[in-house]
Amino acid sequence: MSAQYNRWPTYKPQVIEPRWQKNWEEMGLYLAQEKSDRPKYYCLDFFPYPSGDGLHVGHCRNYIPTDVLSRYQRMNGYNVLHPMGWDAFGEPAEQYAVTHGVHPRVTTDQNTANFRRQMTMIGTSYDWTREIDSSTPEFYRWTQYFFLLMYRNGLAYRDTNWQWWCSGCQTTLSSQEVEGGVCWRGHTGVTKKEIPAWYFRITAYADELLSTLDDLDWPERIKLMQRNWIGRSEGCEIVFQTETGEPVPVFTTRPDTVYGVTFFVLAPEHELVGKLLVDEYRVPVQEYIRQVASMSEIDRMSETREITGVFTGGYVINPLSGERIPVWLGDYVLPSYGTGVVMGVPAHDQRDFLFAKKYDLPVKAVIAPPGYQGESFPEAYNDAGVMINSGKFNELSNQEGIRKITEYLAEQDLGGAAVNYRMRDWLISRQRYWGTPIPIVLCEECGEVPIPDEQLPVLLPPMENFQPDANRRSPLARLPEFVNTSCPSCGEPAQRETDTMGGFACSSWYFLRFTSPNYGLGPFEPDAMNYWMPVDLYVGGAEHAVLHLLYSRFWTKVLADAGLVPFREPFTKLLNQGQLLAPDGQRMSKSRGNVIAPDEMVEAYGADALRVYELFMAPFDQNILWSVDGINGPRRFLDRLWKLYGDSYRASELETNEDPELERLLHKTIHKVSERIETFRYNTMISAVMEFVNVLVDRYRTGHWRTATYCKSLETLILLLAPTAPFFAEEIWLLTGHTGSVHQQEWPIWEDALTQDQVIQIAVQVNGKLRDVIDISVDASEEEVQTLALDLPAVQGYITGSKISKMFYVPGKVINIVTG
Repeated sequence: MSAQYNRWPTYKPQVIEPRWQKNWEEMGLYLAQEKSDRPKYYCLDFFPYPSGDGLHVGHCRNYIPTDVLSRYQRMNGYNVLHPMGWDAFGEPAEQYAVTHGVHPRVTTDQNTANFRRQMTMIGTSYDWTREIDSSTPEFYRWTQYFFLLMYRNGLAYRDTNWQWWCSGCQTTLSSQEVEGGVCWRGHTGVTKKEIPAWYFRITAYADELLSTLDDLDWPERIKLMQRNWIGRSEGCEIVFQTETGEPVPVFTTRPDTVYGVTFFVLAPEHELVGKLLVDEYRVPVQEYIRQVASMSEIDRMSETREITGVFTGGYVINPLSGERIPVWLGDYVLPSYGTGVVMGVPAHDQRDFLFAKKYDLPVKAVIAPPGYQGESFPEAYNDAGVMINSGKFNELSNQEGIRKITEYLAEQDLGGAAVNYRMRDWLISRQRYWGTPIPIVLCEECGEVPIPDEQLPVLLPPMENFQPDANRRSPLARLPEFVNTSCPSCGEPAQRETDTMGGFACSSWYFLRFTSPNYGLGPFEPDAMNYWMPVDLYVGGAEHAVLHLLYSRFWTKVLADAGLVPFREPFTKLLNQGQLLAPDGQRMSKSRGNVIAPDEMVEAYGADALRVYELFMAPFDQNILWSVDGINGPRRFLDRLWKLYGDSYRASELETNEDPELERLLHKTIHKVSERIETFRYNTMISAVMEFVNVLVDRYRTGHWRTATYCKSLETLILLLAPTAPFFAEEIWLLTGHTGSVHQQEWPIWEDALTQDQVIQIAVQVNGKLRDVIDISVDASEEEVQTLALDLPAVQGYITGSKISKMFYVPGKVINIVTG
């Protein structure tokens, strides 16, 4: 063993780390190759919002593990694509700019520069030549292109409907962005307003979005969240009619109770309210609608809250009984489920029962329980029974009635079997400035006219006063030079659409752009896309389980149907990291004053110590509290290892003999480290490395280190450390006389035979009961095992004087001696 220097230097990460950052960039060490004979590996992080001053150590919980895997895959011969970019359009980036009184273009550029600096500082191996920013025209030109693709295929449309409105964000929000009356950015008091907006018809892909979940290598909890959001249910559609003959379809899973309908309930947001409302009821109905608009869906569906309603004065006709049914509005009916209508069957639905009792509405039994004699129900009866008061369907079991009534409705063109989804179409437009302009012109003669592809992008104009006003319009509506244009179809004066797209439009396809970020003839270069996609591993927080991931899957399926991509799912494997919480147990936030910046940790301990600590503190998907004291351990470990290399390489008189025990441990360690990196068990991977280092230290202290095996172990350990502690490993690689970069070396391989234990334990039973355990060589024959087992004193006491009838041996596990 020989080192480059006679005097081993002191470990100073603050000196060596900036030097290697610069060297690696100059070498182009992490550039993905456009064309390569090597297999590809596309590892992607959820690209971040540049809506903060910088990263904190919680963000590193995502970026460091994927960096370790990317470095590992490069050393294993893969052509790795590991890019980074910025989800720069949308409310988070704009709100940050508003808070700081600066234009979002300025804050976005400042923040992304700082994020890039911090990511480089902690040693991430991103290919920065592929960096993308969703707020640049070179990117959002293609977001507009995809919008028009959907528009031409009937998947993008404009409609006026009741939508969530957030006074904090000053814009509409999709249903996915509101929960419990709180918007996805934490603003409370979200209400419903009737606003014209643009939608993507994601419901057209509901079945496929649901069915293909089973094939994905994703966490089950994420797939369950998407299944629940899509919310597929099978039932029946029954078409009631207003007294003027207008159809009112209702979805139900209980068509067997249709003869028991005694009232009808519409969601207060339903489009038919205005048509059914009688003038004398107008004032209380309008007041009721205003009250319900301030309630969250969770509150409206709560079973512990008293439900409310108001009579409209209108009626509908039951298509089977012909009865005239009064129409009410009720807060427990949601526009987001079914058709936004409930047929009130109080005898057989508990919420309907409570509603009927509160407003003195009839309760009519149509399903008789066993022994029923016509008595009044004290509560709704929901179990099986025989149909009564149901015309020609009387005396059928209610299960048979479901089938028969569904078939009859279909025959009479009054409804029939139907599937309902909880998911609604994706509200894409926002009344905000900082977003992709929607490429549509509104013409009095031609209506909605798409901008021709060759005229894209529709540029987002500069605005000094970019904040929304009280008119619920986009700030762009205040710019005549933007609004006023000519119709691409007829050439007459027209107006541009002033809504912009929500930020989730950008993140629904950005992973495709990384394959060829500088391509100008399309959203991506086809050959590059075919080579790199789909993403092999996608890593990020579980908070995007429904929003971003569902939208990306939908977007990909649309592109597949358009013939633009040859796959239908974008992300082969998905992993979610656990949260790294502040020492006070809360999420790190500048407003809470509990942010731990990586800068201060790197300055005090070095980036490699931070990396080791982030990996070692807990399993990847587990939440954990940050401990300032905890990072001392990884730093001491690196100091100890640095000293071991210095002591070992300064020494001489290396012997040539082997150390079989150390050789086996080396191969076991290679195997453990490799397997645990691939399975993201980083905390136990670090443990395996530390255990191996302890053995090497003991060998040195006791003088058992002058062997070829010891030298080989130190050489191999540098390679094993390279993905985890890249600066440390690169410096040691140089100091120990090697040339080139450690990160361009081949990953060590192990021999399976040497990873197996030499001695194993065999359970010894007599007549099926455990009597003792023996340690024996893995190569021992069955005869040897039998001899050792029979000689055990604990066994002799049970077989002396008895006849051994049989001996059963399960190799490597147990031997059972049967007497009698």
